[in-house]
Amino acid sequence: RAPNAAEGVASWYGPGFAGRLTANGERFDPAAPTMAHPRLPFDTLVRVSNPENGRSIVLRVNDRGPYVEPRIADVSYGAAQQLGFVQNGLVVAELEVLG
Repeated sequence: RAPNAAEGVASWYGPGFAGRLTANGERFDPAAPTMAHPRLPFDTLVRVSNPENGRSIVLRVNDRGPYVEPRIADVSYGAAQQLGFVQNGLVVAELEVLG
């Protein structure tokens, strides 16, 4: 694995948080291509991949979290739809920091 990559459990958050402020001060939009990460700088672009189905999406870090171990990322509801894990709620995902 590349030094800018990680693998771990990702989850999603969505409609219940719509309109609330994210950690960087934006209003959360469940359809936006955004994610929460505990340490990466805001506005970092991350390719999140679901190895189970081969889907991937580029997301922008705009929030902090997840706060549940051992999860490594929370993605927006829209991103989870595109990655194909809304029903499961969790996925073992691959994260690759871009740029």
